[in-house]
Amino acid sequence: MDNETKLKYLLSEAGKSLGISLSPEEVVIDHARDKAHGDYATNFALKYAKPLGQNPRELAQKLAGILSDPIIEKIEIAGPGFINFFLKKSSMTSLVGKIIEEGDKYGQGADKGYSINVEFVSANPTGDLHLGHTRCATVGDDVCRLYEKAGYQVTREFYLNDCGNQIEHLGHSLRCRYHELFGEPSELYEDDYHGADIIEIAKAVKEEYGDKYLKDDEESHDFFIEYGKKAELDKIWRDMDEFGVRFTKVTKESEIRSSGVIEKTIAELKDYTYVKDGATYLRTSQFLDDKDRPIIKSNGLYTYFAPDIAYHCDKLSRGYDLLVDVLGSDHHGYIARMKSALMMKGYPEDKLEPEFVQVVRVFKDGEEVRMSKRTGKAITHRELVEEVGKDAVRYFFADRAASSHLDFNYNLATEQSSSNPVYYAQYAHARCCSILQMAGSLKPNPAAEGLSNDYEMSILKHLADFPSMIETAAKTRSPNRVTAYIHSLAELFHEFYSHNRVLDETNPGLSESRLALVDAVRIVLSSALDLIGVSAPSKM
Repeated sequence: MDNETKLKYLLSEAGKSLGISLSPEEVVIDHARDKAHGDYATNFALKYAKPLGQNPRELAQKLAGILSDPIIEKIEIAGPGFINFFLKKSSMTSLVGKIIEEGDKYGQGADKGYSINVEFVSANPTGDLHLGHTRCATVGDDVCRLYEKAGYQVTREFYLNDCGNQIEHLGHSLRCRYHELFGEPSELYEDDYHGADIIEIAKAVKEEYGDKYLKDDEESHDFFIEYGKKAELDKIWRDMDEFGVRFTKVTKESEIRSSGVIEKTIAELKDYTYVKDGATYLRTSQFLDDKDRPIIKSNGLYTYFAPDIAYHCDKLSRGYDLLVDVLGSDHHGYIARMKSALMMKGYPEDKLEPEFVQVVRVFKDGEEVRMSKRTGKAITHRELVEEVGKDAVRYFFADRAASSHLDFNYNLATEQSSSNPVYYAQYAHARCCSILQMAGSLKPNPAAEGLSNDYEMSILKHLADFPSMIETAAKTRSPNRVTAYIHSLAELFHEFYSHNRVLDETNPGLSESRLALVDAVRIVLSSALDLIGVSAPSKM
């Protein structure tokens, strides 16, 4: 148990003895802003004195008289009733050995026995991934990493829309481009796919099969659809793999449609359906939606909503405690209608939670870049990652809350200086590695009893915050809390290094304590960077 958690537990127990019933998680503990006021502080007495009809300062005094633990050096009451904690240095320095012993397991939460399905990206296999997909991939994967580190059981799911009109258009587009390669111009429909990637796929078909599929019949129709889907999907998997994103479950819409689960789901919702103008509607307005939604068109075909309901019911039938859908910001209305449908099945409203992702804009030399110089089209996921690098894209995309618009600074992301936050963080890790490699006969001392100055104590307190940061970031699905933590740790380490001599053979005891601190920083920096899918290089 880290020091902050221990203090929360102590305050919770002390409060109960005075009639204040709070769980440790409800207790607020902050770092003392002024080092003269201790290591940690709380407004506990100020917050709960009034309900007890007591003076805050007097309540603080009572709490201080009850609080006792080996980690506490002394307690002071400040101002109208703030409680300041001064901790024994041994309680701080002992953390170093714990981190070194646990390695990348430091901060790992105990198994919560709670399973979460996170669906993200779910791009149609009809073209290159765009920057909206990039942001959804970053947010979705980072959230999964945080959940896993916090002790949740996680499934990463990709829902593949592999049937319907868009897939028909894919097949037709590919067939047209294939005919063009044989000097037979064909007309693309307005809703067809006009991208250069379709031409490249058509060239691959010609190289592999020659003129075998020039005859437009049912066989060629099905062939171009299947070949196009596979080629586009292979690109998606390759792009995601190179981006450090992997899925544990892929569900195909075609399988949902052919399994009979849609018909079964609609039958189970029959009490909430009605027919109007030949179409079948679902009474979603009885729950959270602003109006009822059609699930079967007047021509007898399903709307997109019907298989989506069946898909979400299928996910819940697997026993997940929570479903999280990572969606573009234009899907706000979608969640209300989907929650309504699930509530008709008896599921609580909070069984499904959305994570909405705002749009991305790229700026270079102070101007917004909309088109790729290479293709003349919108910048794709692959182009940005190739030009800037996976680490910079993932760090910058994680650095803003998903609900905030993201302006990606191309120049800053490629700059090798302390102004670039990912470079700044990775350089701190590389510096740790370099110091440890240059230590020679000096060895890290995990006991770290030589640590005492303010720079060292500030790092230790920040390292102690790592587990609670993970817990909070996971619960709130906030990868940007991780980047904030990383930047602060890198900043504290650079300050420590600039003001303290780490390798000093004339003072081996202190040097070996500081080497252990450097090793602890290295371990936590590496783990924190991994939480957002960014590498931790040993050399820069």
